[in-house]
Amino acid sequence: MANKKDLVKMFAEKAEVSQTEGGAMVDEIMTSIQEALVADGEVNLPPFGKFVTAERAERNGRNPQTGEAMVIPATTVVKLRPSKSLKEAVAR
Repeated sequence: MANKKDLVKMFAEKAEVSQTEGGAMVDEIMTSIQEALVADGEVNLPPFGKFVTAERAERNGRNPQTGEAMVIPATTVVKLRPSKSLKEAVAR
C-alpha cells in the first residue's frame, strides 16, 4: 500500500525536484482539490477520474459496543468516480 511519503518520493523523482519540494507540491495539489470540492462540489481530473460530493441521508444504526439503536446524522461525503483508463490500468 502506498502512502503519502511514497507518493511524494515518486513525484519528486519524476519531477526531478527534492523530496521537500515534492512534498510541498503534493500538499498544494491536495489543498487545491479540497478547496475546489468545497466551492464547486466536484473536481474533474480526466486521466484519473472525478471527485464529487454527495449527500448521505440520515439513517438508523447500532452502537457496536452496546447494541443500542442510534441515529446516524446526515452528512456530505466525497466520492471518486474513476475514469475508464484508471479502471483498465487497475484491472490489468
